[in-house]
Amino acid sequence: MGPNGAGKTTTIECIEGLRRPDGGHIRVLGLDPHHDGYALRSRIGIQLQESVLQDRIKVWEALDLFAAFYPRSVNWQPLLEQLGLAEKRNTPFAKLSGGQKQRLFIALALVHDPEIVFLDELTTGLDPQARRAMWDLVRGVKERGKTVFLTTHFMEEAERLCDRVAIVDRGHIVALDTPEGLIRTLGAENRVVFIVDGLFEPQRLSKLTGVTRIETIGERVIVYGRGDGMVGEVVNALTTSGMRFRDLRTEQPNLKDVFLALTGREMRD
Repeated sequence: MGPNGAGKTTTIECIEGLRRPDGGHIRVLGLDPHHDGYALRSRIGIQLQESVLQDRIKVWEALDLFAAFYPRSVNWQPLLEQLGLAEKRNTPFAKLSGGQKQRLFIALALVHDPEIVFLDELTTGLDPQARRAMWDLVRGVKERGKTVFLTTHFMEEAERLCDRVAIVDRGHIVALDTPEGLIRTLGAENRVVFIVDGLFEPQRLSKLTGVTRIETIGERVIVYGRGDGMVGEVVNALTTSGMRFRDLRTEQPNLKDVFLALTGREMRD
């Protein structure tokens, strides 16, 4: 993960052998991606950030063609079923939806049974339903014993799918750990969020044990703090004080908090 321009796609293209690195050494499955590109590409699958096929090529034709590129390939018929493309096997590429095209490119990346699968911003531009379907697909790839190398802008995606997360900023890895480990290391505050009806008196909550600060945005109040009992104290104080509140929810620190703490909040081109 990383901000725009951090070097995610450049890095993954160097690892795949699609771009020559300026310096350093890369080994994938013991091979140099630049010098051993032919041998390496028979063992890895790649879904690029932007890909196209000929408008008139049909789904089954694309799979049949790509399977012929490799010395060993799997039966791609089950891939159509697994990826929800069985009914689209005779559909030209140009007639597929965005999600169907993404699933087709994943099928093409898996058709030769690779050991490592590279997915570059897999779900960018997809609606929430299609994104969840892609997540299920990635889990299925992992369950078949494959290594998945994923770049993403979506924090929830990384939290749900990744065993390890590297946060990249300005070409450097600034953090590398499990999602849980990164969140734990940050030591971020818990949050209690609610809407208050009428006059809000922040001093009633600011002196509670564990409360570190209070933020108000219109009618919405966000209470930040640490400690297991902080949430209970806030709710109890609101109730006993007679303050009218609604839509109360708690928010735990997440990967988004880690990302913003490490890379900042300013806009990047």
